[in-house]
Amino acid sequence: MPNALITGITGQDGAYLTQLLLKKNYRVIGTVRSASDHEHNTLTALKLQDQVQLIEADFMDMRSLARAVELAAPDEIYHLAAQTSVAASWERPVETGEITALGTARLVQVWREVKPGARFFQAASSEMYGKVAESPQTEATPFHPQSPYGAAKLYAYWIIVGCREIHAAHASCGILFNHESPLRPSNFVTRKVTQAVARIKQGLQNELIMGNLDVQRDWGFAGDYVRAMWHIMQQGEPDDYVIATGKVHSLREFVDLAFKCVGLNYQDYVRTDPAFFRPADPVALVGNPSKLASRTGWEPRVNLEQIVALMVEADIKRVLKQEELIDYTVED
Repeated sequence: MPNALITGITGQDGAYLTQLLLKKNYRVIGTVRSASDHEHNTLTALKLQDQVQLIEADFMDMRSLARAVELAAPDEIYHLAAQTSVAASWERPVETGEITALGTARLVQVWREVKPGARFFQAASSEMYGKVAESPQTEATPFHPQSPYGAAKLYAYWIIVGCREIHAAHASCGILFNHESPLRPSNFVTRKVTQAVARIKQGLQNELIMGNLDVQRDWGFAGDYVRAMWHIMQQGEPDDYVIATGKVHSLREFVDLAFKCVGLNYQDYVRTDPAFFRPADPVALVGNPSKLASRTGWEPRVNLEQIVALMVEADIKRVLKQEELIDYTVED
């Protein structure tokens, strides 16, 4: 039975990855910042909380990271933990750098000292492209981050590349484009939309105030993307891969789909406010996943319309205080 260590296990991706690995008979160990982190989270929503071992770890504390790796004795390390909000990275750029950039550096040092034979997956981000030089973006597209989050992820990315090229480590990066699910935290714009739709449908909210509806993103399903992570880790040689659908949609389309799920016209409820626009917002982020597809056979299975429907359904259940989530099982 292989051991997998997942940092950020209580996040959206961590929960779906846990579900996938448990089905593949892994022993799953995850890091949390404190013992209370796992009381009400995504693991509980998927009824996985009793099937994993959780270890406290602070990404600003090398000793706690070393203890986590020693206890887990991992064969595979999936590094998903980060300060993940672009907006918050502008408000707290130093914290973002400490956790997302230097936190990765600390984990990498511990990995190389304690368990250098383990395979390592780094969750990189399409935000590293920022001011895009070409569309769609590939593994060879130049990076030009336009936020502290994108810059911190790029720092972490190059450390992993260095480990692979200089130290011959089995270290890979998945350049993750936007991916959603009913487990997406409520501070992300997609959940802001689906929560509002559920509340408006039930008469609990009158309008939805949004920023730039014309931004374009490549949206996939988190359950599909964790399958890609696992496939990347099974390759004989480590490498970097774009994880994306290759299809671009505007935020306006996302909003329209969400309101259509409950039989409403978004134009009757949505207004835009320049205060919600980002200081710098990449206009067209869309990835080309052909390298991943050709080497692993991976392809996305859930399209945007299905993703939005799942999210709206889950948020309606939350508003009505019904069973929070149905079982969105991830299998390969």
